[in-house]
Amino acid sequence: MKKMFLKLVLLCLCLWRLDGVFGELVIVKDGDSVTLNSDLTEMKDDDVIQWKFKNTLIAEINKRADRITVYDDVLDGRFRDRLKLDNQTGSLTITNTTTEHVAVYYLQINSEIKRFRLGVQRELLDGERAVSVKEGDSVTLNYDLPEIKNVFVIQWMFKNTLIAQIIKLLDRIIVDDDVLDGRFRDRLKLDNQTGSLTITNTTTEHEGDYTRLINSMSTDFYLHVFVEMSVMEGDSVSLNSPLTEMKDDDVIQWRIGDENTVIAEINKRSDRITVYDDVLDGRFRDRLKLDNQTGSLTITNTTTEHAGDYKLLKFSERFSSKSFRVSVYGE
Repeated sequence: MKKMFLKLVLLCLCLWRLDGVFGELVIVKDGDSVTLNSDLTEMKDDDVIQWKFKNTLIAEINKRADRITVYDDVLDGRFRDRLKLDNQTGSLTITNTTTEHVAVYYLQINSEIKRFRLGVQRELLDGERAVSVKEGDSVTLNYDLPEIKNVFVIQWMFKNTLIAQIIKLLDRIIVDDDVLDGRFRDRLKLDNQTGSLTITNTTTEHEGDYTRLINSMSTDFYLHVFVEMSVMEGDSVSLNSPLTEMKDDDVIQWRIGDENTVIAEINKRSDRITVYDDVLDGRFRDRLKLDNQTGSLTITNTTTEHAGDYKLLKFSERFSSKSFRVSVYGE
């Protein structure tokens, strides 16, 4: 279980490829290089290739003009000295990747367009703390000292959005719990003595990166929120998705463990339900049932081998995920 919190997968994307409206999904470890392949063996003399990050042009090859151009100073220089183009195939390599490079990439070859979705997997940074909480419980992100001394301002950020602060000089506590569609409304508590932040009644919407700024110093936290499930050995357990009904273009995956092994998926676009019950030495063989309407997963005739961390990934216009921790006990 502990390994799960030592390695965080941003956007929870993995080496699963999905063609069509979603494009090709690729994952890379933070700091490594990744190549987005054009699938060409050789460009023709009149070919023109353009690579875009979201809607911004970052690289192009014009064989007619015999020109290769890399626009690595756009977007505040996040691609500076990181882009390499293959003059023969048009493939794009991004070196020294960071989470700033997570997004949809578009490859246009003449009049044809190909999409890529890039996810970045990283390990916890030095000084970053991983915190886990069961959905519905409260969690406190702790300050290191028992009492604040020589501190003027403490600020708490969630994914770069200010959610709470203490201004010691004015003896004021300010909670901005209406930001981000109100997901923190009536859930935030600040300790004026220690600067700790408590989140009550947690949901999966509160999972993610938190930053605490004290004067000019920062400390990072990653909060993982999971649903706890318990089942007696031999019984069934249902992991319920938050969906009431899947849409025609939805794609969901169920994964288990630190290695994010795929055990089931539904692709509504191609009207396909797939259960991979032969993976992991067949421990799920003839035990998995998927609800085609909601995407919920049921595991029948459970054993202790089925205990562990499960994750539901939903791919559509907006990516989302939900985590479960299943315990299996004997009589």
